[in-house]
Amino acid sequence: MEYTAPAQAGAEDDLWFLPGPPGDDTDDLTPSSRADVGEAALLAEWLDAEAGLAAPLARVAGRFGALNDRLLRGPEGWRHRLALIETAELSWSIGDRITAVRLAQWLALRLSSAQEDTGALLRAGWAARRLTAGPGPMSNFAAFLGRHDPEHPKDGSDLFIHRAESWIALMETGADLHPISRACMCYHLWSLVGLRPHSETPEAAVTAARIAAEEATGAIFVPLAMGGAGGLRGGGSPAERLARWLDGMDRAILSAMRHLDDIEAWAQRAEVRMATLSGRTPEALRKLLSEWPLISAPMAEELTGISRAAVQRNLNWMHANGLIHEVTGQGRFRMWRAAI
Repeated sequence: MEYTAPAQAGAEDDLWFLPGPPGDDTDDLTPSSRADVGEAALLAEWLDAEAGLAAPLARVAGRFGALNDRLLRGPEGWRHRLALIETAELSWSIGDRITAVRLAQWLALRLSSAQEDTGALLRAGWAARRLTAGPGPMSNFAAFLGRHDPEHPKDGSDLFIHRAESWIALMETGADLHPISRACMCYHLWSLVGLRPHSETPEAAVTAARIAAEEATGAIFVPLAMGGAGGLRGGGSPAERLARWLDGMDRAILSAMRHLDDIEAWAQRAEVRMATLSGRTPEALRKLLSEWPLISAPMAEELTGISRAAVQRNLNWMHANGLIHEVTGQGRFRMWRAAI
């Protein structure tokens, strides 16, 4: 329930400098302002929250287990496809607003324009790479984030290595938590150790998504934003935050499973329809369209090594036979997606 301050009379109406009402989000507090709250107290709050939400946690863990098994048995490209979709959703949640079209062009061809925020594209590219492959954050946190201290720092009191050590120590205190709960704690305590606020970059969400899947064998990450970003919202007690986290993750996993159902059915339909075509181009394009949410002819040429003429000819055939849709609505720089 949102707190509503009681009406005040007189000059007290303008006392804006007084402490805020209880229940305000404290994600942006510095470590020193939370010095009175020890690691043991923080962990106890999250352990209590997990115990109170055991049934929803078990349901979400079971659904993620099904997604993990699906990815373990499915084509390698499915992981890449889900990573791109999740990255685009996370980008919108932090205000960068990188669409799947722009992300695909940037990752495949490094295309950008002078009017675009290159920093936003770089952040999205980093997130997509971390959600696609590579060691998780617990193996080498600094390398995972790609953040390092300068060789000769001017102020040794504010080194990233110190903040990284504090974060690792905080995560180690939560070793008894389920990975999904520990990922939630990681996300909401991100700025407590002096890291960037999680509303500015996708770092916290990507790190949490990888931590939640650290015991998986097929999935690289647990989807967080595919079903909406409500689970990433701050505010409230650990129990309230974990409840939103589980609900958002549940919806995101279901969305990912439905998407895999659709792309698998499309791949089977496309294989049957294209059986009469010769050469390696049809199979290469089917695989590419299963891995990438959107492709262009230059992307296909770059990623498959097939001539532009052969790519364009087969894309035109697939479009004429209802297997793909053109999404840009223009004559040049057209993008295509599977008709699912």
